[in-house]
Amino acid sequence: MTRLTHIGEDGSAQMVDVSSKAETHRVAIASGKISMSTAAIKAIRQGDVIKGDVLGTARIAGIMAAKRTGDLIPLCHPLGLEAVTVDFTIGDSSITVQASASLTGKTGVEMEAMVAVSTALLTIYDMAKAIDKGMVIGDVKLIEKRGGKSGTWKASEA
Repeated sequence: MTRLTHIGEDGSAQMVDVSSKAETHRVAIASGKISMSTAAIKAIRQGDVIKGDVLGTARIAGIMAAKRTGDLIPLCHPLGLEAVTVDFTIGDSSITVQASASLTGKTGVEMEAMVAVSTALLTIYDMAKAIDKGMVIGDVKLIEKRGGKSGTWKASEA
């Protein structure tokens, strides 16, 4: 059975000691989706949301959140990210957010990518809720991670 690295010998929570780990280039890519009414999609696409540029604001929020992940998630190491991207795909009834985070360091950036996606999705909801309070956020997941001792991992297409 794999030992949980955030649990000490006495069962208490602990921050993982990464001091002996080698620095490698690390990348994580995550995605998520927000489903909404066609009226909300249309308003976002046309830039007619009263609060302003929904996707531009969501992109900034996602990037800022990735940079602050160590402040939000207990036991996450604060990281000096080298790059964060947040991109959007607008469909007929949903917007998909994909974020990537990368650095050269001793620990991975999976949480940073997922926090970026989650925050961008929540920002879209906040900015468009006057049009559609019934929006649904879901499918937040890690798509791929590269680097570190465990190498590359990709989500199955299933």
